[in-house]
Amino acid sequence: MPTCDKLSLFHSSLIQAPAPLLTLPPITLARMAHDLSALSPEYLAFWGEYLMSTLTTPRPNGTPHVVPVGVTYDAEQRIARVITRKDSTKVKNVLAAGPDGARVAVCQVDRGRWATLEGVARVRTEAEAVADAVARYAERYGRTPAPNPDRVMIEIAVTRAMGRA
Repeated sequence: MPTCDKLSLFHSSLIQAPAPLLTLPPITLARMAHDLSALSPEYLAFWGEYLMSTLTTPRPNGTPHVVPVGVTYDAEQRIARVITRKDSTKVKNVLAAGPDGARVAVCQVDRGRWATLEGVARVRTEAEAVADAVARYAERYGRTPAPNPDRVMIEIAVTRAMGRA
């Protein structure tokens, strides 16, 4: 048998794979992608619980910017809403993506349950739209944010839902 200090793919026949430690039966995982027109009551209820979420926006250099946010989801309109300050980095990132909006995701986790909504975000500044978003936030989180003249709303047109909730 040849000897050498280095192994290569050509010598891999000389190496025996270890026996498996444990053989498990195949498992079936619940689907993670959800049909937006048929979200389960459990999934929708999860988006109504008092949980903080994260919003991921693309920075101009393409890297992800992930921050904690409060978010509301309207399944009928397929719109997620985040209220924030007009000078926040998340708003700057969405605006930097241009008039077609930015591809973003909001996600929330509670132990083994999680849900993600993906879509296209645009910044809304109209007083009525912002006030509606504030009212939805107050309903979900049980408190009305203090008035803020610099408040805007990031509106996400949801195109995909995932999770195990």
